[in-house]
Amino acid sequence: MTADPSRPAAVVVGGTGCVGRRFCAALTDAGYRVYAVARHRPSRPVAAEMLAMDVAATPVAELARTLAELRPAAVVNATGGWGLAEGETRDGALAVVAPLTEAVRRLPGPARFVHVGSVHEYGPVPRDGWITEETEPAPPTPYARTKLAESRHVLELIRAGRLDGVVLRLANTVGPDPAPESFFTVVATRLHRAGAEGIELNVTDVERDYVDSRDAASAVLAAIGDRGADPLLNIGSGRALPIRELLRILVAAGGLPASAVRMRTGAVASRGADCTRIDISRARRLLRWRPRYTVAESMRATWDSVRAADDAGMTAGTTSSIG
Repeated sequence: MTADPSRPAAVVVGGTGCVGRRFCAALTDAGYRVYAVARHRPSRPVAAEMLAMDVAATPVAELARTLAELRPAAVVNATGGWGLAEGETRDGALAVVAPLTEAVRRLPGPARFVHVGSVHEYGPVPRDGWITEETEPAPPTPYARTKLAESRHVLELIRAGRLDGVVLRLANTVGPDPAPESFFTVVATRLHRAGAEGIELNVTDVERDYVDSRDAASAVLAAIGDRGADPLLNIGSGRALPIRELLRILVAAGGLPASAVRMRTGAVASRGADCTRIDISRARRLLRWRPRYTVAESMRATWDSVRAADDAGMTAGTTSSIG
C-alpha cells in the first residue's frame, strides 16, 4: 500500500460518512490521492481508495505504520455522530482521537491534522448572542460533551507544539449526502413518500445555522493549506434562520406547494440550543474562506440525495427532532 508519488496523499478517517465523503470528493478534486478509513466498506461509492480499519481497536504502532506507508500530507478526522449514551466517559470519547493523533505524531514526515468538531460543543447561548471561538463551552448532551473532549485533546497537543493541526467546529450541515437521521432528511423523505397529501409537522421557535457540506469541505481544504491559522475556527453559514423559514425553503426546493407541510406549534425532541448564531469572521479572515452555497441550493441538493436514496430503498429514520 504505497501512495502515488506524483500526488500528495490525504487520509480521511470517517470518510464514508455524510460529511466525510464530501471531504473525500473535495480533496480528490484538489489533486490529492485520497484514502477513506472506515470500519466497514460503504454501500455507495466514495471518491477515495478504501481502507477498512477500526481505528479505536488498532494498536497505535500498527496504525502509525499504515499511515506511514501512505505518506499523507494531511489527515482529517471526520468521525463522530449522534446517539452516544449518557454514560459515555472521557476515555471512551477519545477512543479514536487519542490513538489517531499519536499515530500522526509518529509519522516520519509532516502531516497536517484537521479535526472536525461541532458547534454543539459550546452548548446553549443567549438568543441574541453570537457563538465565537471565545465562547465558553458548556455542552448539555452526551454527543456534545464527547466532541468537546476530542477537540480539547487535539487543541492541547497543538498548543503544546506536539501536533501540526487545527480544530474546525462545524455547524449543522445540509446539502448532498445528508445524514439519514438529520431533521431535513427525515422531513424530505416523509414528503417524498406522502406526495400530494403532504404532512403535518410539529415545529418550535428555534433558529439554526446550517452550512452546506460542500462549503464545509472547502473549509477543510483551506485549513490544510494554511498552517499559520489559529488552531480553533468556527465553520458555518454565518447566519441563523428560523426553522419555519428553513422548512419553507426545503418545500420550495422540492418543487412542492407551501401547503405540503402543515406546521403546528408543539413540542419537539431537539438536540441543540434554541439559537445557534455562529460568528465565522475568524475563518473568513485567517483562511480566506467563505460559504458559497445559498440555503436554497443546499436544500435542492438535499432533495436530490433524499430522492435517490429513498428510491433505492435506503430509507431515512422516522425521528423528527431538530438537530
